[in-house]
Amino acid sequence: MAAVADNSGEAAVANGNNNLVVETSKSESKEFNVQKLVDMFTKLNPLAKEFFPSSYHHNPTKTGDFNQAPVNKQGNENFLNRRRRNNYNQGRRKLNGKAFRAQRDDSIKRTVYVSDIDQTITEEQLAGLFSNCGQVVDCRVCGDPHSVLRFAFVEFADEEGARTALNLGGTMLGFYPVRVLPSKTAILPVNPTFLPRSEDEREMCTRTVYCTNIDKKVSQAEVKNFFESACGEVTRLRLLGDNVHSTRIAFVEFAMAESAIVALNCSGMVLGIQPIRVSPSKTPVRPRVTRPTSR
Repeated sequence: MAAVADNSGEAAVANGNNNLVVETSKSESKEFNVQKLVDMFTKLNPLAKEFFPSSYHHNPTKTGDFNQAPVNKQGNENFLNRRRRNNYNQGRRKLNGKAFRAQRDDSIKRTVYVSDIDQTITEEQLAGLFSNCGQVVDCRVCGDPHSVLRFAFVEFADEEGARTALNLGGTMLGFYPVRVLPSKTAILPVNPTFLPRSEDEREMCTRTVYCTNIDKKVSQAEVKNFFESACGEVTRLRLLGDNVHSTRIAFVEFAMAESAIVALNCSGMVLGIQPIRVSPSKTPVRPRVTRPTSR
């Protein structure tokens, strides 16, 4: 920068580092970092409310000595309406969240965790054991990838049934004594429309497994070949996925119920680049309904 002089003849000299030094009559100096000022101003929003006097918004046609920026009235109204809707939705979500947590906590109190379950034991047999403690609402058997045994969650209609079920720890079921503990999680409900509607569909469920954590790059043919080579003939397979989740799920129906039991041992095996999780299916794999095309 070139040197400049003020009206009183005092000199102001700027060096090459954007540091402006102003010399006063009292030989005092103040240093300003020009680059910092530039950085500060570039972060400001020239359309922010504080940049305009309050009278400007009441009378947009009024002119003055300052530069007036156009105001998008419709945009402001849309913003306010969107903000009102968001506040309303947040309150509603908070209310629903509280209700959901209360319902979940109640379900946890009515649920027990059962481990060391023999591979040959079905959900019906496990539910039959605990039915003596109270009304069983749901029973969910899961495969454990780190053990030859499985674990399950059993939900009762009331807390008394769950407390009574804790006394069944050590009961022989199959070849192993089961362990029963209070559950820390609730059973995720199943859409009722997917549940079996007939005896035939209930029989289909005994031959079907639910597989999760499937690598997205794995094709349906590869999933079928994996289970057929390890467990037995696959009669129907439904591979599902979307753009939201990083993995896919599948329902695999076998020709024999024994193959479905063997498939539970596949939990923890790597398919593609990810270990899969296999558990008994609560829903049958229904054939797809083909709609007639209009001519």
